[in-house]
Amino acid sequence: MFHQSHGIEVNVTDKDKLCLYAKLQLNFTVSYEGNQTIHTNSFKLPENATTDGSECHDNSSTLKLNFGAGHSWSINFIKNGESYHAGLVTFIYNLSDTSYFPGASSNKTMNVSRNASITDVELNTCYSCNSNEMISADQVNMTLSNVLIQAFVINGSMSENITVCAADQPVIPTSPSTTTAAPTPTTPPTPLPTPQTGNYSVESNASVCLLANFGLRIGFKLNQKYHEMNFNPVGANVFGSCGFDSSELMLESEEMIVTFTFFNDTKKFHLHTLNVTVNAGFGFNEVKTNLSLWETNIGSSYMCNKEQNSTITDQLSLYTFNLRVQPFGVQKGVFSTAVDCQAEAESYVVPIAVGVALVILILIVVVAYFIGRRRNMASGYQSF
Repeated sequence: MFHQSHGIEVNVTDKDKLCLYAKLQLNFTVSYEGNQTIHTNSFKLPENATTDGSECHDNSSTLKLNFGAGHSWSINFIKNGESYHAGLVTFIYNLSDTSYFPGASSNKTMNVSRNASITDVELNTCYSCNSNEMISADQVNMTLSNVLIQAFVINGSMSENITVCAADQPVIPTSPSTTTAAPTPTTPPTPLPTPQTGNYSVESNASVCLLANFGLRIGFKLNQKYHEMNFNPVGANVFGSCGFDSSELMLESEEMIVTFTFFNDTKKFHLHTLNVTVNAGFGFNEVKTNLSLWETNIGSSYMCNKEQNSTITDQLSLYTFNLRVQPFGVQKGVFSTAVDCQAEAESYVVPIAVGVALVILILIVVVAYFIGRRRNMASGYQSF
């Protein structure tokens, strides 16, 4: 989970006059490749970030915050008549900085961009949003909160007027009806339909190296309330990577981002890490490592057509439907022979049954022995 940020406050000036003001909290969660696995690290924007590269113009402004060894986060603002809005959010991060990315196998500088949701801010007002806003791009999640920004400061003085974001708007209760309505029975929420099966693949060197088909549902607890959401594969973005020891599949829809990391111990593979971020008004993120799900032999695919329900953490559950996955050893872009979870479960029944039968047989032999011995002893006494 995120570490709480204490926030940063910056003033950008132009000709010695304040032209852009910002106060915000910003947290990052980044997944990156290590030598033998996928690492995930969470960190906050430090309070000593600098504003080099920030600039103000008549119709556009840019806030740029620099920190660490070559990292920067920037957001640009565009004026449109009597209002302005945010354009791209860009995060540049240097994987060679071990203080933020320990164990990274690459020293590349990465660049990700996404549009922000700050819109329709009236000129000469400050944009205020205390609620969390999750911005996700590739393998990066950025969480903004406690934001106060004025992108176009007039005459060097901040405005006292506020434009409040939609997430912070109070819910206005409806007026109570003067007519007493008959009580209606409470009905449970309508259960979700079976999620649509998505077909996903990852390529490396122009050939398919990972295959996965499944319907996916996420159950998560937030603020003591349980929620369930189906993953919609229509229009979803698919990212991933393949390696000898680990492979990764990242699925991104409008509502959530789900990342699966698989391990290979040369004989078997299994799902090792699950990282789930729910964007749709929830701001939920949960990561769990050291899992041992979907295990089967290298050179085979894992299949489970029945619904599987896996409790990942106290806050997160994973439901899969019509599952088939092969993260290693894909040949000619098709699944290898599948090991079915039902057949795997039944394979344990035979040795268990044989073992029980042997125990019963041994007990019968032992009991028969003692009964026969007692009879022989009784016969011996009678012969005297």
